[in-house]
Amino acid sequence: MSGETRAWYRELHWQILLGLVGGFATGLVLGEGAGYVAPLGDIFLRLLRMIIVPLIVSSLVVGTTAIGDATKVGQLGGKAAVYYLSTSALAVLAGLIAVNLIRPGVGAEVPLEEVPERLSLVSQSFGDILMRIIPQNPLRAMVEGDMLGVIFFSLLVGLFTNQLPREQRNTIVHWFGAFFELMMRITDAVIRLAPIGVFALMAEVVGTMGVEVFAPLLRYMATVLLALGLHALVVLPLLLRYVGGVDPFAYSRAVSPALLTAFSSASSSATLPLTMDCVESRAGVPNEVTSFVLPLGATINMDGTALYECVAAMFIAQVYGVEITFGQQILVFLTALLASIGAAGIPMAGLVMITVVLRAVGLPMEGVGLILAVDRVLDMCRTSVNVWSDTIGCAVVARWQGYPLEDRP
Repeated sequence: MSGETRAWYRELHWQILLGLVGGFATGLVLGEGAGYVAPLGDIFLRLLRMIIVPLIVSSLVVGTTAIGDATKVGQLGGKAAVYYLSTSALAVLAGLIAVNLIRPGVGAEVPLEEVPERLSLVSQSFGDILMRIIPQNPLRAMVEGDMLGVIFFSLLVGLFTNQLPREQRNTIVHWFGAFFELMMRITDAVIRLAPIGVFALMAEVVGTMGVEVFAPLLRYMATVLLALGLHALVVLPLLLRYVGGVDPFAYSRAVSPALLTAFSSASSSATLPLTMDCVESRAGVPNEVTSFVLPLGATINMDGTALYECVAAMFIAQVYGVEITFGQQILVFLTALLASIGAAGIPMAGLVMITVVLRAVGLPMEGVGLILAVDRVLDMCRTSVNVWSDTIGCAVVARWQGYPLEDRP
């Protein structure tokens, strides 16, 4: 980054990485005793969730009023939607290719675990998701954390603020601008606690799960990780370089604190304040873009989740000995793509959405029990891919909109 050079151990991304490594080691050594540090991770997540709604509302209103007329906002939204659908489709395609080549479920002997009752619930339909965009009560949407409703209402406030007389408009813009600056200061303070929170979250996961649960599912895990790696390390960086015009290595360093926090928390929504701070302050993407693209992306752009749902459904079919035809794989492709849009940005959301894909191709929902043992670790990986895609979306949409990105090495 520009500015004076600081010692490496004072850089946030190195502190978070040390927290991850330290938490992993602590979990291995203490085992279930690592649960004693779990409250530190819970406190960190609660602090992040505390600031999500006020940060999104103030950021969207400020960004929308800065963009100006509704036409430009519509253009921004349309370009963001093109990016979301394109990258999610590419992710599902990568998952289908990997699972068909490796076929991890063929001949696998995997114990069937009991499926928690809450995972047997079928999620809302795509039509229900569209209806949720318009909140019946904006305050209720804010209290319940319904991000689609919060985003829609905030956009309306920003758009119609621009139509007010100048004096009234300036009052509202000034108030929300000051409130946004306040929220960013609170966000900066919370972010300083990230290394501690990441340490506690990682220690709890490793201490609770151990390493022995991975053995029966190594091929399945390898398939998911290979597909995620192909998408995150090849496809998305190519888009960033040749469509967004940004150096992927420099950009990944800038947003690395958000990616590491997403990995440890397994929640793209909880990571959102840190993601916004990294993309704006460290990567130089203007607020007019980040205030729109990131909240929407954390809600509906789930590349890693879409890929995971596809591979998981195919793996379950292979374990049960069910041959999925080409036509059914197209159905898996489309269902995983649409289901990922409705997945909440919280831990295990992708696991819930797999039931939609399983039902679409006639597979038993009890098959989810085959992958429960390793879902948490894979959830951490796919959440990092989700957030990585969101950050790249900001750079791509910013270039499409003609916004210059600051040169930050």
